[in-house]
Amino acid sequence: MISPEKKQWIKESKTLKVIGIGILALLLLIPAAMIQSLIREREQSFNQVYTEVGQKWGYPQTLSGPVITIPYISYATGTDGKTVTYKKSAYFLPNTLNITGEIIPETRYRGIYKVPVYKGNITVSGEFLKPNIQMLKIKNEMFLWDEATLTFGISDMRGIRNRIEVILNGKHHEMNPGTNAKDIIYSGLSCNIDEPNAQNITFTLNIELNGSQSLNFIPLGKETDVNIKSTWANPSFNGAFLPVDRNIDNKGFYAQWKVLNLNRNYPQQWCGNEYAVDESAFGVEFLMPVDHYQKNTRSAKYAIMFIALTFTAFLLFELISKKRIHPVQYLLVGGALCVFYTLLISFSEQIGFFWAYTVSSIATISLISLYFNSIIKSAKGTLVLSLMLVGLYLFLFTILQLQDYALLMGSIGLFAVISIVMYVSHKVDWYS
Repeated sequence: MISPEKKQWIKESKTLKVIGIGILALLLLIPAAMIQSLIREREQSFNQVYTEVGQKWGYPQTLSGPVITIPYISYATGTDGKTVTYKKSAYFLPNTLNITGEIIPETRYRGIYKVPVYKGNITVSGEFLKPNIQMLKIKNEMFLWDEATLTFGISDMRGIRNRIEVILNGKHHEMNPGTNAKDIIYSGLSCNIDEPNAQNITFTLNIELNGSQSLNFIPLGKETDVNIKSTWANPSFNGAFLPVDRNIDNKGFYAQWKVLNLNRNYPQQWCGNEYAVDESAFGVEFLMPVDHYQKNTRSAKYAIMFIALTFTAFLLFELISKKRIHPVQYLLVGGALCVFYTLLISFSEQIGFFWAYTVSSIATISLISLYFNSIIKSAKGTLVLSLMLVGLYLFLFTILQLQDYALLMGSIGLFAVISIVMYVSHKVDWYS
């Protein structure tokens, strides 16, 4: 049996109280971790919706080409000493490549999620010079000129919305599915061409294309000029090259790229699979500005700080006012702090992060303040706690908005909090 004196000591011991509160704070890390797992799960659901819509409408598109493919005969000696005949391909890239396009964005809805897609009207034009086969060190009679083809790459063929014809030196040629330039273009359209060894070849083709998330280009021209405009107001330019000229406002954007063959790591003609062209891709992303999952994740990482500071405030009020606060009451307050994050993620999917944060923080601050007032019966103490919580949530919101300076602001804020706690508690006789 515990004596009455020991019971009283346990009840009034500041050291045991601090240890108990610390244990409660650590136990609350379990629901905090579960909240972060919930946020990841919701983000995965959103990404899955992105993928499902892309499967039906069109995936991110990458346009490459056109490329002239000319087969040729190659001989080699087999292990048995006999001559073996191989059919290989030589590839020739355009001298000039001009791409202009207008991208019309649309929004598709799946449940509570919004997914951006687009329709593109794109014109591709340029010129091929007469193939310089001497540079390839292959004899003219080895080439199968009558099997020469022109190939244009489209990464997701399901997005094509029109019959595509290419005009070669004024003659119309219908493009057919399939590619004869698999070393360069794995998915696309092709057509036969006439006498590529006799003349330069000009080309023009128009593509109506569905896609989602992004539109990319591969600069196969010796000089590549890409001009894109759209009513999408939140573009993100990415890839190997950034636009040399761009204009973005609330009505949309315009971007222009100029890329030379000297900017890439492959020549204008070669044989086989010597070079990979995908690394030179560039373009624009049409992503919905849905950053609330990232902000929710970052805010959840501050859960232990919120719990620790709120518990510290409760403890200081308890020591100063001589009011007793039971560990179960601390646990309920910690639960309210954790519920804030579930409110935040659920509301942010419906009304956006700013209003979700506003509603969730006001609800949490009101709940904790009213509960605190019912415990200590002090309007002044409740006001001080409420102001502290308001400052704490404003501080977190500021950090979430400042990506580059988040660490600096967080360090300064924590230093200020520690200073205040040290000042308020300096008269507490911890040995008593």
